[in-house]
Formats: sequence, C-alpha cells, structure tokens
Amino acid sequence: MPMEKIRNILKEGMSLNSVYLGRIVQVDVYLPEGLVDMRETSLLLINDGQDLEQMGLAGILADLYGRGMLLPLLCVGIHAGAARKMEYGTAGLTDYQGWGAQADAYTRFIFEELIPAVRRQYRAPQLRDKAFAGFSLGALSALDIVWRHPQEFVRAGLFSGSFWWRVKDKSDPEYDEATDRIMHQEVRKGDYYPWLKFFFECGTEDEKEDRNHNGVIDSIDDTMDLIGELEAKGYQRERDIRYLEIAGGRHEVATWARVLPEFLLWGWGK
Repeated sequence: MPMEKIRNILKEGMSLNSVYLGRIVQVDVYLPEGLVDMRETSLLLINDGQDLEQMGLAGILADLYGRGMLLPLLCVGIHAGAARKMEYGTAGLTDYQGWGAQADAYTRFIFEELIPAVRRQYRAPQLRDKAFAGFSLGALSALDIVWRHPQEFVRAGLFSGSFWWRVKDKSDPEYDEATDRIMHQEVRKGDYYPWLKFFFECGTEDEKEDRNHNGVIDSIDDTMDLIGELEAKGYQRERDIRYLEIAGGRHEVATWARVLPEFLLWGWGK
C-alpha cells in the first residue's frame, strides 16, 4: 500500500479484490497526519475517486486542517471501473437502457468489502459517523445508497447529480417525469430520517438539455424537483438541505473542485 505525504495529509492506496464486482477496486485514502482517535473521526466515501487527485483534494484538506477549520475526516476515494454505468445507479431498478444492473452488487461491495477493509486497516471499529459523496452518476449512486441505508449515514454530497435516471426514454410518448424518474420515486416511497443532511451542487452550464422547455436546464430541474420531494418528507432548506448553484459551472472536475471546500466545511467545519 504506497503512501505519500502531501503537507499535513497522508494519502494511501488500497487494492481490494471484490467478489461482488469481479474486479480489483482501487481506493485512495486521505487522512490528516497524526490522526489517533478514530471514534472522533468521520468517514467520507467518495465515488469516482480517480478524479480526486485532479480536483486537488489533498491540498484542499491540507489547507483547511492547517487553518484549524476542519474536524477529523477519513476520506475514501473509490475508483470507478470500466463498467461504471452498470455499477453506478439505483439498486434493484435499472434505467430504461439497462444501465445500473450492477448497482446492487456495488452496494454490497461498499458494506461487505470496502467498509470492513477500511475499519481493519485504520483500526476503526467505531467511527463518529459516515457520509457518501459523488459526482454525476456517482452522485446518483451515493444518494441511492444513503437513502436505502439511512441507519448507516448522516450526510450525502451530490455534485451535478444524474437525477434524470428514468425508466422510460424521454422520447417515449408515455414518459411522465412526475413518475418515471427513479430517484424521485425512491424518495417519494421512503420515510423521513431526521438525522440525514443533503448537499446539492449544480452548475448553470452542466448541460444544454431542456426537455420540458421551461428555460431551465434538466440537471437543475431534476435537482430542484428532488429537493422538493425531500421537502415533502419534512426536510428543510438550510437546516437539512444545502443547495449551491454555480454560475457558469460546468459538468467537470474543475467546477466540482471549486465547490469541494464549501462542501467539506458544510459537513465537518469547526
């Protein structure tokens, strides 16, 4: 397990031979130097962990810790595999193209292989709490896992989420966005879990599509509708939900990197 030090941050690589996914899963773990008490440390799982180096996560963490602004955090970046569109999705229900067929296997990998491996490696039988974050399809996957396992998590970080995920093609004459978007239906069928908190980010240039011709791009529409479903459950803006819309923000690593510090301070700021 190679380890490197980036200022006051230790970055360590792990390779997990996943039975559920049938592949070697690469994981990058970021932790502050001198971390001792794991009972006071939060675990943050992050989909598309292969992009975190380009986002400069280590430098962002080093800066926040250096200024005494961040509580102890163990960040675990999970590298996506070649079957990303199959592993990321909503467990038990694929989209209309058949994508997400391995989402249930990915969920089992998280709970039965990854988290136990992290606990063993870092001697962390107890953690302060757990959160899951992701970007694009990785955000959809993160929210699906958090929402289906609320007893395991306290926060979800969702950047440019692919909440268009649907059971019918939008060109299908029977398509109804009120009922055919999968994550919205999941939330609608779920309960209210008062400890859960949600951070949403969208860029005004995430995409160009506007399927309902209301002058708002679909990614923002889908996110706002999803927030509406959460509000209908009893969650409240600011108290439980943080929505950040980036003017000129794109569906890209550079935009998400700009937002990471605010997300980290929202969740674990002192």
